[in-house]
Amino acid sequence: MMLQFSAVIAMFSDLPAQELTVWVERGWVRPEGEGPAWEFQEIDVARVRLIHDLRHCMDIGEDAIPLVLSLLDQVYELRAQLRSVLRAVEAQPDEVRRAIRAAL
Repeated sequence: MMLQFSAVIAMFSDLPAQELTVWVERGWVRPEGEGPAWEFQEIDVARVRLIHDLRHCMDIGEDAIPLVLSLLDQVYELRAQLRSVLRAVEAQPDEVRRAIRAAL
């Protein structure tokens, strides 16, 4: 489901449209389309929520947001890679899985 810019703004009572525009312009959020007619997917809205929480709830400075987002993106990527490894291990015969468990 795609949401328009105005619908995303309406989800956050304390998020000015200009602030979200800046986040998009800085590449912190990557909706589809051209501004101001951006269309936000569910993952984009989750990213807006994350940045909103970092800025408004946790009071993380604007200059630190790129670093925090980069680190979180790395964590998410590592989790995805670990899920892939787990699926590969689960597909192995019992003796291989036992050997892997023993090695860990």
